Amino acid sequence: MPAEAKDPRNWPAAMRAEWSDDQGTRAAAGHRERMVAGLRRARKALDEFKPDFVLIWGDDQYENFREDVIPPFCLFAYPDMTIQPWAQAKESSMMNARENVWKEPKDKAFPVRFHRDAAKHLACRLLESDFDVAYAYRPLHHGGLPHAYLNAILYLDYDRHGFDYPVVPMQVNCYGEIVVSHKGFLGNFADRDRPRDPPSPSPRRCFDLGAQVARICRESPYRVALVASSSWSHAFLVDKTWRLMPDIEADRRLYQAMVAGDYEAWRRVPLASIGESGQQEVLNWFALMGAMNALGQRCAWSDFIETWVFNSTKVAAVFPPAG
Repeated sequence: MPAEAKDPRNWPAAMRAEWSDDQGTRAAAGHRERMVAGLRRARKALDEFKPDFVLIWGDDQYENFREDVIPPFCLFAYPDMTIQPWAQAKESSMMNARENVWKEPKDKAFPVRFHRDAAKHLACRLLESDFDVAYAYRPLHHGGLPHAYLNAILYLDYDRHGFDYPVVPMQVNCYGEIVVSHKGFLGNFADRDRPRDPPSPSPRRCFDLGAQVARICRESPYRVALVASSSWSHAFLVDKTWRLMPDIEADRRLYQAMVAGDYEAWRRVPLASIGESGQQEVLNWFALMGAMNALGQRCAWSDFIETWVFNSTKVAAVFPPAG
């Protein structure tokens, strides 16, 4: 990395303001406050809707799917589980010895209910409509629930009132071309040209799959809440910024299109730009945009929590129930 890229004097004004004279400590509190406010608003909408189950589009980061199989899409038709998220998190070197914000002990356990019948129903209908999705009745390499889904549950229950809604996790392969070859961890910038893995499904395919999921849910006997997990552009995946900052402009374009209801703009995004902008996890949101397009639903409320130094912009959004 060139010295001038590391010098805060050369950073954009907004990035310098976040970094300030305390390396982002004050800005971090505001970032968290807005994120939690968005989570609470989303949870309120969920409770008002009272779904029969919550479908969560999420990704896997070398947790459950590894070298033996990487499905493009997979529905989890799991039995109910009791999960210890902090024991699970501490298995990762990135979380080793780190305290969680709730100050919950390592052995804190949470019951997670699944809706196996709904997962099987979705798998059947998707296969019948030529979407070749995988399904799983039990975990493969991960004894609990990968963090994209588990964090969605924990964060939507930020105030710890309990989360009793059954869930149907739906994996989207957001690995891109580097996660498996790097075994789920960051590689050196100098290794960016090493042999890569096959790509993720395209934004268009994720969009179309989300649309079909929405149609199936609309025709089913279930009341279904659709949730997209994950943050947006991740700084450590953006080579063109020396992995210092997210691709703010790319995130802004997607957000503006979402607020305007221009879902076709999402569908037209090429896969190559997803990797270039570090937006691999946003593929979960492409599925959600496809669903909202199929249902004719516009965003009722949203917040775009932009950041330059906290790795990834956070977006919270609420869409009204389809009539």
